[in-house]
Amino acid sequence: MPIPAEYARASDQFYDFLVDARDAADLGSTHQAYTMVQGVLQVFRRRLDTSQAIRFSSVLPPLLKALFVSDWDLSSPRKAFGSAAEMTREVRSLRTAHNFSPDTAIVDVARVLKKYIDQEAFSRVLSELPDGAAEFWQS
Repeated sequence: MPIPAEYARASDQFYDFLVDARDAADLGSTHQAYTMVQGVLQVFRRRLDTSQAIRFSSVLPPLLKALFVSDWDLSSPRKAFGSAAEMTREVRSLRTAHNFSPDTAIVDVARVLKKYIDQEAFSRVLSELPDGAAEFWQS
């Protein structure tokens, strides 16, 4: 059996995603976009229990899935969904000296993510997650 295309092209697709995220957020580099994307994914992950997070990650492309679960401290307490402003501040708390995430970071990442996922599967998974999950990914 050949390697599935999503794995064979994972690096290319991830770089394309970062370029799109950079452009959507009007950032200066894909390095800045990487920090923003990682921050957004971590903020969302903190609001899910382990089984919910694994279910959510199943609809992400391979390298976004890896980024979503990287540096995961399973002993951290679960957070509640808050206001967009509160969660954006949390996005910006990742590598603060090198974080250029705009006020629209969550919306920007959500908009770009839609281009790279199966929207039907994504919606189905979000419907199984806590209140606030679907709203988090609205763009």
